[in-house]
Amino acid sequence: MLLKPASAESKPRTLRRLMAEKTLTLPGAFNAPVAMLAERTGFEAVYISGAGLANGTAGYPDVGLLGMDEMARQAGYIANAVQVPCICDADTGFGEIWQVMRTVRAYEREGLAGLHLEDQVMPKRCGHLDGKALIGVEEMERKIAAACAARQDPDFVLIARCDARAVEGFEQSVERGQRYLAAGADAVFPEAMQSTEEFARYAEQVKGPLLANMTEFGKSPYLSVAEFAAMGYRLVIFPMSAFRIMMKAVEGLFRELKEKGTLEGALGQMQTRDELYELLGYDEYTKLDATLADRFPTNGENR
Repeated sequence: MLLKPASAESKPRTLRRLMAEKTLTLPGAFNAPVAMLAERTGFEAVYISGAGLANGTAGYPDVGLLGMDEMARQAGYIANAVQVPCICDADTGFGEIWQVMRTVRAYEREGLAGLHLEDQVMPKRCGHLDGKALIGVEEMERKIAAACAARQDPDFVLIARCDARAVEGFEQSVERGQRYLAAGADAVFPEAMQSTEEFARYAEQVKGPLLANMTEFGKSPYLSVAEFAAMGYRLVIFPMSAFRIMMKAVEGLFRELKEKGTLEGALGQMQTRDELYELLGYDEYTKLDATLADRFPTNGENR
């Protein structure tokens, strides 16, 4: 988005407006070109997964090994490559209330429209794995209040992720969600619900904007955006879908190269050079470079 003008409406405000109007589908992007493809396909917002960044950038599992500065920087590259709003995973806020406040400020500076904080202890675990542990509800309430106090743009969206279903049970997850909204969260992300009925019951009992995680191969049933919308969910994320498709495709490509010593048979499956350059706006950079060179010629000679 380096050569594109900024929108008149801020990205956080756009996100809030869209959440009020409809149920948003947010594909997960683990780098800037994937987010650009999502925007070009017509998606109005993008989700940036902490697992996607950790797995895709450093080859780490999703156990909180990337620090806040690393996460914010990587997410910023993605957010600033597109004009649609991006929500990014902020794990546990990378510490206690002071670190949470610093995280909010950093994510805002990097151009994110919102983030979600989770109520796990550090080091956290992937939300669909066993062995999670939670901080006390009061401690999470303090983190949410601190995040609200830290944000400089009041439209910046703060989402509280609740991992209690797998640890304390459904009813405690509901109670936590209600208390997180009361503490100031703009939305609640009930992680790892275990049935369609639980998703529906949660929406009935937690009266606020909700985010559903439609991750594959986890503890939750596979539901459509339309099904979540009918229950009242406002955000539906697909955090690792593109990453999983990419990894499987690359694995097949490498096997073919190893076995055949050529990828000629795979050329039809590849994004072409022209397609990539068009997505990146390569010609716009070239034209600007030529325009500036003509305007300010070296040694008084026009190009």
